[in-house]
Amino acid sequence: MGKPAHFSTKERILGAAEELFAQHGFAGTSLRQVTGLAAVNIAAVNYHFGSKENLVNEVFRRRMDVMTAQRLQQLETALHEQPGQLEPVLAAFIEPALALAQDRNGGTAFVRVIARAYAEHNESLRKFLSDHYGHVLREFGKALSACLPGLDKETLYWRLDFLAGALTYAMSDFGLIKRPAGASESGHRVRAARELIRFAAAGLQAPAK
Repeated sequence: MGKPAHFSTKERILGAAEELFAQHGFAGTSLRQVTGLAAVNIAAVNYHFGSKENLVNEVFRRRMDVMTAQRLQQLETALHEQPGQLEPVLAAFIEPALALAQDRNGGTAFVRVIARAYAEHNESLRKFLSDHYGHVLREFGKALSACLPGLDKETLYWRLDFLAGALTYAMSDFGLIKRPAGASESGHRVRAARELIRFAAAGLQAPAK
């Protein structure tokens, strides 16, 4: 059996919105532009999403739910198989995010959407992300704290915030180190993850004072 028609319509709207938000930002994109690119009418957007604000949230949910599940599964495995080890916990945080960034089905557009979210200070989106995904950072904070018993909570959260920023930068591929000719995308991603994990581990283990 094929996918139901309403599924393909919803996915088309989400894909169009993601592409336009990446190009023009949230404020700079109208629902009319989204309906034009998705080849649907405004009633379809209202039916599936209800509002532009909810459409923005759902663009994030579509990607973040998958990445969150992968992160938490990998974290659970790390805690079970390598308890007390810092780098496996960092790998669980970093590797699924870099995999998302390289997803050929719109991953690069979504990374630009993340950059827009930072730039536009969209408070309603921030609240949505905090409400739905804040628990992920808390889980990683708890796991990292167990690996770093000498680090106070406030310092740990400063460093976790810096790690999130470095990871977003690595996802965006804005850095000076481009994929070498002849290297595969997956191989380059593995190298990027490995270097970021080592860098983050050194930073997290630095003396607090």
